[in-house]
Amino acid sequence: MNKTAIKNFSTYSRRKLIESTKDKCKTIGITEDAIESPVSSSDDFEIYNCYGVETTLDINQIKQRNSLIKEINDKSFDQVIEEVAYTWFNRLIAVRFMEVNNYLPSRQRVLSSIEDARIESDLMRSPNESDIDFTSDELNYVYDLKEQNNTNELFKFLFIKECNKLNEYLPELFEKTDDYTELLFNISFDDKDDVVYKLVHDIEESNFDIKQEGQVEIIGWFYQYYNSELKDETMEKLKKTKSNKNDIPAITQLFTPDWIVKYMVENSLGRLWYEGHPSDIKDSWRYYVDEAQQEESVQQQLNEIRKEYSMLNIEDIKLIDPCMGSGHILVYAFDVFMQIYLEQGYSERNATKTILENNIYGLDIDKRAYQLSYFALMMKARQYNRRIFNSPINLHLCEIKESPKISSIDIFGKCGEQKDIALRLYSSFINAKEYGSIIEPNVTLEELDQLALTLEDIRNTSYENIVDAIENAELVDVLQQLVLQARVLITKYDVVVTNPPYMTPTPIQKKYVEKRYSNSKSDLFAIMMEKCSELLKQNGFQAMITMQSWMFLSSFEKLRTNILNNSTIINMLHLGARAFDEIGGEVVQVTTYIQTNQFTNHYYGTYFRLLDGKSEYEKEIMFLNKENKFNQVSAYNFNKIPGSPIAYWVGKNTLKTFDHYNLSHYTKARRGLETGNNDKYLKLWYEVKKLILPLDIMISKPLTNHGFHITKVVIIDVGMETIIMLYGLKTMAKILKKVEP
Repeated sequence: MNKTAIKNFSTYSRRKLIESTKDKCKTIGITEDAIESPVSSSDDFEIYNCYGVETTLDINQIKQRNSLIKEINDKSFDQVIEEVAYTWFNRLIAVRFMEVNNYLPSRQRVLSSIEDARIESDLMRSPNESDIDFTSDELNYVYDLKEQNNTNELFKFLFIKECNKLNEYLPELFEKTDDYTELLFNISFDDKDDVVYKLVHDIEESNFDIKQEGQVEIIGWFYQYYNSELKDETMEKLKKTKSNKNDIPAITQLFTPDWIVKYMVENSLGRLWYEGHPSDIKDSWRYYVDEAQQEESVQQQLNEIRKEYSMLNIEDIKLIDPCMGSGHILVYAFDVFMQIYLEQGYSERNATKTILENNIYGLDIDKRAYQLSYFALMMKARQYNRRIFNSPINLHLCEIKESPKISSIDIFGKCGEQKDIALRLYSSFINAKEYGSIIEPNVTLEELDQLALTLEDIRNTSYENIVDAIENAELVDVLQQLVLQARVLITKYDVVVTNPPYMTPTPIQKKYVEKRYSNSKSDLFAIMMEKCSELLKQNGFQAMITMQSWMFLSSFEKLRTNILNNSTIINMLHLGARAFDEIGGEVVQVTTYIQTNQFTNHYYGTYFRLLDGKSEYEKEIMFLNKENKFNQVSAYNFNKIPGSPIAYWVGKNTLKTFDHYNLSHYTKARRGLETGNNDKYLKLWYEVKKLILPLDIMISKPLTNHGFHITKVVIIDVGMETIIMLYGLKTMAKILKKVEP
């Protein structure tokens, strides 16, 4: 995969799309500084003459423009422009991926042609052969554009029609574009400096083609690189101001290296299944770490736990990534689930839908990330089941949304006996974009079930009063989304796998986490370590990649102690710096590990010290070669060392020293001799105005006349005696002056 080409294209596209969207806004009289009025208007059209361009809007476009103005007033001009730009970027990438892999329902390429020599796309050449529904007027419009050789307008019209058609198959990514997003679509097809031409010509098809080197993983790289400049801009801004919820996605999204994703999934989901259903399935898991030899008493405990694992039905196992980003972890989890299903005798076709609807869950605060996770999972499903688009799929992925402002708080009364539940649910998600997955909804699963039934009844009720109908529709739309995301947050999971955000809490988050996560409140990655444990069922597996600081720093001692006393670390890869090729230097130093929330005393974990690797690849090779492997490490020994650091490399003799010869076992350590106030009692030579030595001084070493020159005088007053230190070029005299009481 040519990451350099992907990065160059992504960063260029963001700038180009933002610029072209702003240009389109200008033609309809909207800029960051002003909103112009039309030069002419009637009930069904408006004419604008801005920057030398005359633009006429029909009645539908007038509504779109008004919607755009409202959105700018609610958010900001720059934020809306950013959202429009990334919406079209996401769709371009999605269409390109689908057309290369022949996944488009119409089987026609939209951005290119199957025949390399052709300039126009297959859809532009023969739109009537597609599955798009055209009215007679639309077909006439298409033919007119073709006759006029108006390639760009033809492409814009057909691309929007294709996106709206794909709404039937992938509604969460291809939302209907009949709002201002469509109005601001301003991409050229034949301009070699625009994004379509560069996407088709600068990124090799093999990067998309799953039959060659292409992977769904490419979607994540587009996402990370597209955001890279935004991340830099945000980090620069944060030097002058504190972060807020709008900054979180930009500064925390970090694409996890593929081999680390495989390590985490194979050693959590894979281990859960294998330990209860031993077979040769793990032979295909390249990054699986075999368990160390355990003592007999420990092995007996493990055997009892594995009896419970053996009772698990594959359809009942639930895995979640609560910080899913672009879905990299979930996509590989899908592959592992598929291996297990096939081993159990399922067909690929039947397993595909079951995995999506039963096994995989995900959360993120970023709409872009949610859409791409959704798309990546659906593309992975399409790889196994070509008919997956033919029926609706109930995915358990959520963009965590905030409780929106509603017309009247009184409409909660329409929920009847469930009003209290509805109000508690609504209150739980105020500022939800700030808190994300650490939210603890103030409802139970049973209460959500009750409320969901009530909302369905409200939706199916007919109202003669138009006001009542509008209010009820608003109430149902708001609460059904909150029910969905609350259910995902409250459910307990067999496996939790994630790469959490690395950042200090925002001011609003800080108040929240100080009460709920006092052991980990200084950084979101540590807070998520606790949150992920809360999401687990008993004997569940937790796999994470985090900053390594929790392993050693005193500020995380309580967190460490809690982990060591209430869970079991199965294995760990201590990666240190340079684990992410996209991040240079020593700033981000990480570790990735697998633990269960079942405490097994004297369990021998397996640790790999991969600090010497200078890149992702070098660390991966060191791991696969089993270099620097520590295999007989009991977390019990960590508690022998003050502060309980995760010091897996410490030898038996050192541990014995801590265990038997620790000074704290015999006495309390105190400070040695000190003045108590250096500023008061220690004087430098230039602070001494005049030095007069009395006759009764005792000189430890006589002053000589042979070149002695005082360069420094220090007077130490220790109560009954004063010590005067004279520093010279050739000698030093210590003079003790006795002071009478």
